[in-house]
Amino acid sequence: MSRIADLSISAASFRLLACGLCLLALQGCAALKFREEPAVPQGRLADSVEAHDFTVASGDDVIGRLAVVTLEKGDTLPDIARHFGLGINAISAANPKVDVWVPAGGERVILPLSFILPDAPRKGIVVNVATMRLFQYKANGATVAVATYPVGVGTRERPTPTGPTRVYRKTARPTWHVPASIAADHLKKGDPLPAEVPPGPENPLGEYALYLSRSGYLIHGTNKPASIGLKATNGCMRLYPENIRELFNDTPVNTPVAIVNQPYLVGQRDGVLYLEAHTPLEDSGAAELARIDDKLRAIEKKAGRPLDWQKIKEVQSAARGVPIPIFALRPGVGELIPKGIVVAHPAKLFGQPQVPALKLDAWYVLAADLSNELDARRLAAIINHQGPPIPARVLAKSDDYRVLAGPFADGEAAREAVKRLKIDLELDGIVIDPAGK
Repeated sequence: MSRIADLSISAASFRLLACGLCLLALQGCAALKFREEPAVPQGRLADSVEAHDFTVASGDDVIGRLAVVTLEKGDTLPDIARHFGLGINAISAANPKVDVWVPAGGERVILPLSFILPDAPRKGIVVNVATMRLFQYKANGATVAVATYPVGVGTRERPTPTGPTRVYRKTARPTWHVPASIAADHLKKGDPLPAEVPPGPENPLGEYALYLSRSGYLIHGTNKPASIGLKATNGCMRLYPENIRELFNDTPVNTPVAIVNQPYLVGQRDGVLYLEAHTPLEDSGAAELARIDDKLRAIEKKAGRPLDWQKIKEVQSAARGVPIPIFALRPGVGELIPKGIVVAHPAKLFGQPQVPALKLDAWYVLAADLSNELDARRLAAIINHQGPPIPARVLAKSDDYRVLAGPFADGEAAREAVKRLKIDLELDGIVIDPAGK
């Protein structure tokens, strides 16, 4: 049975995004203090930082580097994540005290753009579902070129399967043939789906799809970019639209694909051993923890001197998804502190939803009437990041804050938005007729 994609980011997914990810990432973070913070140089801001394309020297396992950016008013972590090539899981875990949807202007946010490569053959495509990250390898003489992108993966009920597979065909502007199981799920919600969805903004596969030899599973784009870095699919792996385009063009048919589940990663670079820890997927934590501890003990035995096991346990417990230096493999490598750069805030965040100006003759939907401004701003941000987008804003009235969705061209579009808000976010919207009817 096919497990391709869902048409909505569910209310449960957004509650997890706004609350659960932060709570999970907070576990043990106090003990780490500065250990996970990058040593940021002072001086001129860098204009950019590499997010996708790297080379790996023989014997190395760590790519990229950490960065820091200062937020501006109106930013959300999903917008920052997309602009810098990260999933929401990664940026949330690295910044557990930062509000996902309404962070304060002036807050400094860590961009976890350093990665330990999965423990798998470096060929074709490797997807680590635990870190929600895809790696594409290409041989380049003595070094290996690797491109890496964040992905959304399967839910607990419909997880992404692990194991070897391959790309057996590619399609630009794919048609989504709705599986019976997904059609039944939506019918229960009062959201009947057609037998197939043609290319366009309503298609959850996006503009490009790589069909895998494991029947019913794809690597594809999405019309819901805010779901990248979430367990939000029916088993497939989805990428940002700009990333799937690059992967599609660079991936021949028959490319091998390995899907692994490795929440704990160990690797080295420049004589330093690094440990990267993520919150494990359901029912895999104990076994994966035992596996990585066995690997660390083997390294300790070979080195002939002890590792700092207290620090190792702190990194594993915090699960902030950042490669942390834990051991000098040879003398004279310097302090074990991750190095980072300060990046200037972009003039415009790529893909950030834009809310059209108010129009007196347009249709609107009152999504909610709240007494707390922060709650209203948070809800408006969540609605703005639905896919396809539903523009929303906050209007203050006396002591209340109204979340207004729109403008819409006509009553049909407004009623469709009410339906989507109910199905996706369990909100009871009210249509506002410009004629006052």
